[in-house]
Amino acid sequence: MQTLAAVSSTHVKTAVALVLALASTTLVSLAYLREHAAVGVLAPLTLRRPIQSLRALLSSRAWLTGFAMESSGFALYVTALALAPLALVQSVAAGGIGILAVASARLAHRRLTRREGLGAGVSVAGLLFLSISLIGGGDQSAPGSVVESALWLGGTCVAAALVLTVGRAFLGAATASGIAGGLLFSCGDISTKLATQGGVRVAFAAGAILGYVLGTSLLQVGYQRGAALTIAGIATLLTNALPIAAGPVLLNETLPEGGLRVLRILAFATVIAGAALLARPAASSSPQSESLHAA
Repeated sequence: MQTLAAVSSTHVKTAVALVLALASTTLVSLAYLREHAAVGVLAPLTLRRPIQSLRALLSSRAWLTGFAMESSGFALYVTALALAPLALVQSVAAGGIGILAVASARLAHRRLTRREGLGAGVSVAGLLFLSISLIGGGDQSAPGSVVESALWLGGTCVAAALVLTVGRAFLGAATASGIAGGLLFSCGDISTKLATQGGVRVAFAAGAILGYVLGTSLLQVGYQRGAALTIAGIATLLTNALPIAAGPVLLNETLPEGGLRVLRILAFATVIAGAALLARPAASSSPQSESLHAA
């Protein structure tokens, strides 16, 4: 009886966590749109002049509103991570790119392109597969190796630096900012999960702060040079794909047995595929068409 009660309690916590994750990704996605609209009318932002850029952002009431929404979404996300494994929470968060696509189209008074519609549909299908796979449990995790986690995070930061330096000439400033921002956000998400495990892993909170600060800064720079769905789409793809992979690899997160295991893996792959489709919108998309002026 005690074992059954423990299992039931775990499932309840997981269900609550996934609801919180869905609310979080909705808030964050809408916040991205507000921030994109706000920075579009500001003086050029650059990491070379951080104080000047920060003053410009803090002087914008519209941007502060978007940032407040993003911060509220993050608080919900941290709570979700404390209740459920990283890969599960991140899979629900990956559905945020579908919300972003629909919201950006509605606010811009345009119809979704075929690619955007397909990407949103695939993302929703992934969330459906994920919910069904929860029937079989497999939602346990354990503290991973501190050394392996540090190496993973360090490698991701090096990749972000390479994108901003070497890759910038090939990818363009906007895309490079989106990719690097997504990589750093993924570091923040993984570090946050590690910090919630307590003990010496609380030190990873410093990595979370650094990842989110730099990631947010790069996203604002990218917003001034590219469309909201393109920049936030690329960032969201990487922000979710890497932590989903890190769950089983770094944190020993388990999967259900039998056919539900296949369904869980399919859910992970599907939400990432949906995000990938939406990270590359139609060529007709432009920063001007997605400015949205949602202030």
